[in-house]
Parts: sequence; C-alpha cells; structure tokens
Amino acid sequence: MTKLTTHVLDVYSGKPGKGIKVDLYYFKDYEKTKINSVILNNDGRADKPLVEGPNFVEGKYELVFFVGDYFNKIIDSNKYPFLDDVVIKFGISNSKEHYHVPLLVSPWSYSTYRGS
Repeated sequence: MTKLTTHVLDVYSGKPGKGIKVDLYYFKDYEKTKINSVILNNDGRADKPLVEGPNFVEGKYELVFFVGDYFNKIIDSNKYPFLDDVVIKFGISNSKEHYHVPLLVSPWSYSTYRGS
C-alpha cells in the first residue's frame, strides 16, 4: 500500500522518541495545509501511516517534529533549547511507492534520510 510513515530515535538516550508530536503539511499552489497531527507511540512511531492510499499524492510536504517539548521533559535543558521544532520539507515524486522519513535527533543535532 502506498503511504507515508515516520519514526524518531533519540540518539541522546538511545531510545525511541516516545510522545513526540508530529504535524504533517501539504503544499498546493504555495498554500500550506495541515493534513495530520500525531503523537508518537512507545516505539517512536505513529500508530497509523501519516497519509495513505488515495490521499497520498505527489507534491511537496513538510513534517514538523516538536523535539524541544520532548527534550524539555527528559533533560534539564535551557529556557531556549538549541533545537526546538525540526522541520523537514520533502517531495513525493511517485505516490505509488512507500515513503518513510526517519528522524535521528539529540538536543543539539538531527539527521534524516529516505528510509524503507
């Protein structure tokens, strides 16, 4: 099934990003529309795909990971954390494929890639 999924790994603690809020947006004609908002489960994953089937279309997307809120709960961070919201903008060029966007994150850095 064609779908978009994500997961978060907290590389600071070596654990999944449990409880991180993630918003998904779609861009059409320069207009940004929120199409989903989820809280990641104990495995750092959404319980369901962020978007799938006929709603999963080619175009420009944006994922916003609210990691500042997450790290404020598990470590003694500064009033203004170095990373607050991690924004990943990406394109879907073939909506017949499964796209997976993982996030590896610490309080000071992050990395992403197109997963499988």
